[in-house]
Amino acid sequence: MFPKNCWYVACTPDEFTNKPLGRQICGERIVFYRGTEGKVSAVEDFCPHRGAPLSLGYVEDGLLVCGYHGLKMGCDGSTAEMPGQRVNGFPCIRSYPVVERHGFVWVWTGESTLADPSKIPELEWANNPEWAYGGGLYHINCDYRLMIDNLMDLTHETYVHASSIGQKEIDEVPVHTTSEDDMVVTSRFMENVLAPPFWQAALRANHLADDVPVDRWQLCRFTPPSQVMIEVGVAHAGNGGYEADPKFKAGSIVVDFITPETETSIWYFWGMARNFRPEDEALTDQIREGQGQIFSEDLEMLERQQRNLLAYPDRNLLKLNIDTGGVKSRRILDRIIKEECQLIDSINI
Repeated sequence: MFPKNCWYVACTPDEFTNKPLGRQICGERIVFYRGTEGKVSAVEDFCPHRGAPLSLGYVEDGLLVCGYHGLKMGCDGSTAEMPGQRVNGFPCIRSYPVVERHGFVWVWTGESTLADPSKIPELEWANNPEWAYGGGLYHINCDYRLMIDNLMDLTHETYVHASSIGQKEIDEVPVHTTSEDDMVVTSRFMENVLAPPFWQAALRANHLADDVPVDRWQLCRFTPPSQVMIEVGVAHAGNGGYEADPKFKAGSIVVDFITPETETSIWYFWGMARNFRPEDEALTDQIREGQGQIFSEDLEMLERQQRNLLAYPDRNLLKLNIDTGGVKSRRILDRIIKEECQLIDSINI
């Protein structure tokens, strides 16, 4: 189960530059395209004539044209025209609230009257010339909550990412978990350690020595429905750590938007935003490549984990102190889903 009365990242604008994009979000098959005046539109990926996927068609004069028999759909889900046919009696298909913001396309799959664009999260690094961002997209066959668990407990870095960002001190330093309203925060602060390979490269990129002890930090912030922003970085030891002057550190925000496709598959929009050398596009590409490799290492683990859980649904799993962030995040999701179900029941009475 997943919340539906909320905004999810559905895609990036470049994914439907030349043709419509079909994508399943929270079990809903949706087609994204640019309609009238180039505005992003989203409707059900279903032609009311013969049920063909509208995503296999094309856009003409702001209308979505079915690639099967030429039926043309408006962005409100109504049939605009069809060669040789009167379309006044054609049934409408569903349209979805959709907003293009922060370099992403956001969709609302729940009750459309509740869709409030002001609830799309503000991102301090988006559209800010002092920051650079680079990211990508993975399709992963796992429950979206498994990815939230993964990101809210970074202990696994020591093992899954041993050659890039993992180090033994992550195991040795306890994780601290707090929550307030609908936000859960897990944090680790490691003092006087050696930087792992990824952070050595980041120090060099910021013109800092990479062979001296550093203070390292990880702050993971979950907000529903499935967004995790992770402040990470290192600073030359003895200069204030997380609070150090920028001239002593290299830090960034790991961006994670987890969008359910089905109960057991997700669209994972990952990236990294940094506020040092934002003008260096080559560095952005280099970090994107390195981060993409790191996240690809999670992919197999999560998919295999999902297969095991499906094969053994009655197994009781251990919960340790390192799991607290994920557990608290799931409780928030459970509450939101319960409230949505109660709302639906009240509407149906």
